[in-house]
Amino acid sequence: MIRFGLKTSTAPMFALGLFASCQTSTATPPSVTPPPAELPSPVTSAPWLMATASVSDLDRTARFFIEIGGYETVYRGPLDAAELNAYNLQPGAGGEVLTLRAPGSDAGYVRLIRFDNAGRKVPTRPGARAWDTGCFWSFMVRAKDIDRVYDDAIAMGWGTETPIAPLSFNGSELSIVVFKGPDGLQVQAYERLNRPPPEGYTPFERLSRPFNIMQMTRDREAIRVLMEDVLGFERVWYGAPYTDDEPTLMPLGIPQNLTTSVPYKAGIFTPQTQTLYGRMEYIEIDGLDGFDYADRCHAPNLGWLSVTYPVDSADEAKAMIEARGWPIAQNAYETTRPAFGALRVFSIKAPDGATIEFAEAR
Repeated sequence: MIRFGLKTSTAPMFALGLFASCQTSTATPPSVTPPPAELPSPVTSAPWLMATASVSDLDRTARFFIEIGGYETVYRGPLDAAELNAYNLQPGAGGEVLTLRAPGSDAGYVRLIRFDNAGRKVPTRPGARAWDTGCFWSFMVRAKDIDRVYDDAIAMGWGTETPIAPLSFNGSELSIVVFKGPDGLQVQAYERLNRPPPEGYTPFERLSRPFNIMQMTRDREAIRVLMEDVLGFERVWYGAPYTDDEPTLMPLGIPQNLTTSVPYKAGIFTPQTQTLYGRMEYIEIDGLDGFDYADRCHAPNLGWLSVTYPVDSADEAKAMIEARGWPIAQNAYETTRPAFGALRVFSIKAPDGATIEFAEAR
């Protein structure tokens, strides 16, 4: 068993593409690949355990989560040698780990690693513009009193992709902003203004546990193959290309004068049976030529490095993925992550370089 102030957008696809907790119709536009008639057996049916980031200063980055988000520390100490070896760093490299969680949560932890004596570190996504592809772009949390969270984050030295953006969708009034922290780390927060969080969501005071992680992709269809045909994830949203009818402030940061002509496509997937947590979101933007950073998504480079899903058996999960034609990036190895104990971990790479880990509790 697993143990562990401008125009308000009304675009249905944008609401779902960036804000995965909104509900949507099950209708599928005819120009979009329909969902499989039957999904394969899921590799996992649980939300991800942790999102791991490489940072240059543990305390500096942790302040955002601890002082603003109210997160608590569950572990601080050396990086396990087995995991360090799996990163294939230069001889003599080491690291320190700081693991945080939103109070009351049993998954969705934030794990920060500072790599030492590991050679040159560069941001995985320098500039972090939404139309640059490769690696993870941000993860998503819910917020309360987002204006105050915004002010506190700015005072702490964090920036934002845009001002707080308003959004109306399906009866919900929302405020959304993407925070940009040290080392290019991004956290997207949004607040429901007229509705409480969904029933069953872990209670929180200011920032919730993360429930979604985003990647900007060159090819949304390639992502769909991985998510549905290989991992057996369910489709939350996979809509037709979207543009706004008039210039719009949007958290992706696409210039307002181009929001009417630059289409984007979103895909959101979740482990089967999961409605609140563990989602993976991908956005493809057409018409803006950015850079591709898929070859930077590795340690010791700075930024979000991986998400880790629990599985009942690492060997069985690995065999399922290989049988469905997807390569394994890192073979299974034994390690210890003190917040979760002894694990057997292996990983794959998404089409745009981001690492997805699978971990068996030992």
